[in-house]
Amino acid sequence: MSQSPTQRIAVLPGDGIGKDVTAEAVKVLSAAAEVWSLPLEMVHLDWDADRYLRTGETLPAGALDDFRTNYAAVFIGAYGDPRVPDMKHAADILLGIRFGLDLYINLRPVKLYDPRLCPLKDRTEKDIDFVVFRENTEGAYVNVGGNFKKGTADEIAVQEEIHTRKGVERIIRAAFDYAVRHGRREVLMADKSNVMRYGHDLWQRVFAAVAAEYPGIESRHMFVDALTMQMVLKPETLDVIVTNNMFGDIITDLAAAFQGGLGMAASANLHPGQTSMFEPVHGSAPKYAGTGRANPMGAVLSSALMLDTLGHAEAGRALEDAVARAVREGQTTPDLGGSLTTSQVGDLLARTVAATARS
Repeated sequence: MSQSPTQRIAVLPGDGIGKDVTAEAVKVLSAAAEVWSLPLEMVHLDWDADRYLRTGETLPAGALDDFRTNYAAVFIGAYGDPRVPDMKHAADILLGIRFGLDLYINLRPVKLYDPRLCPLKDRTEKDIDFVVFRENTEGAYVNVGGNFKKGTADEIAVQEEIHTRKGVERIIRAAFDYAVRHGRREVLMADKSNVMRYGHDLWQRVFAAVAAEYPGIESRHMFVDALTMQMVLKPETLDVIVTNNMFGDIITDLAAAFQGGLGMAASANLHPGQTSMFEPVHGSAPKYAGTGRANPMGAVLSSALMLDTLGHAEAGRALEDAVARAVREGQTTPDLGGSLTTSQVGDLLARTVAATARS
């Protein structure tokens, strides 16, 4: 049997608990790589606040070309450090990779593994199982705008949203393609076109046009404020959601609460067929760094998304199954009601994955 080409993974632990949870995700990934003989090579990069404060460098010159050419994926922990109040290094690295590699899909699965983790009354695993496709390279996060008479009583601040037909169409199409591949029944598009009559009208028109190409998938529209209410009252009615950058950011943080908190939330930043980036949704929580209290499951679930994207679906499912089993058995960090440390959870998940080879 011929040897599979090596898949290099750039590992950026980042700051704070990013370092803690990344170490555990790598531990579990290594266990999976051994069980399934995966051709993974993990390359650790020290692009963090310490390095920025020491050298003044954020995203090194040529880094994006290096990723495109030499890496299969980028795996990130979390960024943010109080010693860098403007978070320049975090913005340059995270947004630099997201925009520079044109990772236009932000995919965030929302899945409950144990009813006791859900703050919604009488909800079970069957009720909380949907995915959100967040447009990742346009919208309100493109940093177009400015200040006039800044710092005075007459100051004016302008912040522009940018929506292109190409950008809107490709994220909507990605949501429908996902629904087809995964046997999902419906794609719901959320906007605020009743008041944002130009950019969000574009979303309305493109959504209708793309939906017509997928007659086997139901299509539905909701204003985002109505959607947030629906998420809380009837989450079982949701399947695949597609929305813009800002709304996607907000609703997926709400959705993370349904899973047990941000520590359980995973994400993938994708451009199909190209080098993509994977990261847990939570922040760097500096005060918890090194305390053993950080929940590594969101990082492990993000690595499961990475394995699936790289063509190792069986290994990815094993990582998710290991997380689900640990949650059901209460073998978790304190935020989920358990008593294990960050590294103990990582050890447990790695052992569970390794045991799949003997089962």
